[in-house]
Amino acid sequence: MNRDKPKKSGIKHTIRDIIFRHDTPSSKAFDIILMVLIIISIILVMLESVEEIRMNHYNLLWTLEWIITIMFTIEYILRIYTTNKKWAYIKSFYGLVDLVSIIPTYLTLFAIASHYLITVRVLRLLRVFRIFKLSQYLGEGKILAEALRASRPKITVFLTAVLTAAVIIGSVMYMVESYEGTKFTSIPRSIYWAIVTLTTVGYGDISPVTTLGQTLAAVVMILGYGIIAVPTGIVSAELVNAQSEADMLELQSCHICDAENLSPDAFFCMYCGTELKDG
Repeated sequence: MNRDKPKKSGIKHTIRDIIFRHDTPSSKAFDIILMVLIIISIILVMLESVEEIRMNHYNLLWTLEWIITIMFTIEYILRIYTTNKKWAYIKSFYGLVDLVSIIPTYLTLFAIASHYLITVRVLRLLRVFRIFKLSQYLGEGKILAEALRASRPKITVFLTAVLTAAVIIGSVMYMVESYEGTKFTSIPRSIYWAIVTLTTVGYGDISPVTTLGQTLAAVVMILGYGIIAVPTGIVSAELVNAQSEADMLELQSCHICDAENLSPDAFFCMYCGTELKDG
């Protein structure tokens, strides 16, 4: 005998669906409005950093920023109120981002300079992936993060070798160029030149003048091209491995508590009990 699922009703449930879900017209409209407010807020901070605009329109910019902050605060409180697992949301990535996005404005009551920290709200634009149901991009982001995590030991060894080489090259260049009245006035300054040259940045503020120094610089420049390719190859190899593992298992995520890496066969979130699939 089939049993009908009891329909959830009430204002709290309706608000929760609008705020946390991203697959209904009302929830999409809410998220798009949220994105617009975030962008407006960031633009306001940028405009206020321009002295002429700040002097002429400070009161307007300040008023608009507080209006938006209050709206974000209400939204944050509603998220906590309507979610089934409040602490899980507060500790989640998006929960922390939501909190950090409203704190700077309140800090301006005590420290004016903190106002420019409001630009951290750009992190909330990460929700755009969920608005347009681009879940595959979230998955690709996880694959990239896993590849970078797996590459960390190799990259650490590589960077250590590069820094060691920079110290050696800088010290040698100091011995070669320091007696010619050039800008290689110390070993630390020579190491700075070695790093700039190895990374192929080439500011040009320091350059060797002796034949031996220029020869060494040419070798370092050529070596720099090879150095750039190494970390790229390491990360690329790990990306292939991470992609292969991801293809074998597509995990789910919960739209209520933002729990991730849930089993592809799960019908309910193991943390908050939210239904993941329609039965």
